[in-house]
Amino acid sequence: MRSSSRGDVDAFIVMDVMEQARRLEQAGRSIIHMEVGQPGTPAPKAARDALSDAMDREALGYTVALGLPELRAGIAALYQEWYGVEVDPKRVVVTAGSSAAFVLAFTAVFEAGETVGVTEPGYPSYRQILKSLSLTPHAIPTYSSDRHVPQVPEVDLAGMIVASPANPTGTMLSRADLGALISACQQRNIAFISDEIYQGVHYEGRAVSALELSDDVYVINSFSKYFSMTGWRLGWMVVPDAHIRRIERLAQNMFICAPHAAQVAALGALSAREETEAMLKVYSENRRLMLDGLPKAGFDKIAPPDGAFYVYADVSDLTQDSLAFAAEILEQAGVAVTPGLDFDPVRGHTTLRFSYARATEDIVEGLRRLIEFMTARR
Repeated sequence: MRSSSRGDVDAFIVMDVMEQARRLEQAGRSIIHMEVGQPGTPAPKAARDALSDAMDREALGYTVALGLPELRAGIAALYQEWYGVEVDPKRVVVTAGSSAAFVLAFTAVFEAGETVGVTEPGYPSYRQILKSLSLTPHAIPTYSSDRHVPQVPEVDLAGMIVASPANPTGTMLSRADLGALISACQQRNIAFISDEIYQGVHYEGRAVSALELSDDVYVINSFSKYFSMTGWRLGWMVVPDAHIRRIERLAQNMFICAPHAAQVAALGALSAREETEAMLKVYSENRRLMLDGLPKAGFDKIAPPDGAFYVYADVSDLTQDSLAFAAEILEQAGVAVTPGLDFDPVRGHTTLRFSYARATEDIVEGLRRLIEFMTARR
């Protein structure tokens, strides 16, 4: 059968690593997962209880396309609590994961053939989703020397996507840096999309939301990270008032609605702040262990992450092939890590990403294995 060039996207390498790790586990190997940005904890108890109660009372059929009104109101309240920003719940769109939010945003804002700026290193699916929608990603390299603060390039862009806290580096943009980016984009009629799915997961100071600085932006977030609900596939975005109906029409036709069951659970999760803050303490301890243990293993070219739960390491003194190096670590040390090529096709052959989202005992064991493996390798 014929096929479309829009389907010629690159693999999401971390998912391939996950599959390789799964096969080893199926064969009886013990694998420590430092590859995927997935909390090791289940959804908060309040989320699970809310869904259990709802399943006994209702059919959980379709919701309206933009999401349960009470959930949209709860998300809007979160912006008041975290940032002191008043958001009209009508502007909140509940989506089937942040991935669906990106599809909706890119479709609503850009014409086929336009160019959109993406930071590198950065989340790889930005590039691939753009390509699949007949859009052209334009790489904006960032550098550890200036904490990966991007600049708006002197090229014709229709839009720009920026993440803070960032994946894979964990760096956060200051209020001044984020404001300067938004202002520069607005002066040139470049749509600004702020990926904030790791907000809430930060260590020495809070992240800044683009909504603190402008309403003329798209802000995308998710219940996956701070609320530990990756597999529930529930995200949201806040859009300008003039785009609500445009997004609603697209959502109706593309997705009908986000999963009702996940929306009910998310309502419960919003009330589980004591539990989610306890998870944050685990990430904080894991971060401390990683920053202490990775240099002992020989991964000493690292910068402390401000947020998220990743350490992005320069391994140029150890390899020029991060894909092969990650495979070697998985096979010989039993630790799954992600090659930097996932995040930076140009420079990622000399970087690795280590996730510390799992239980602390897993991090301790993973570091032990890495130290033992690298000592023998040297």
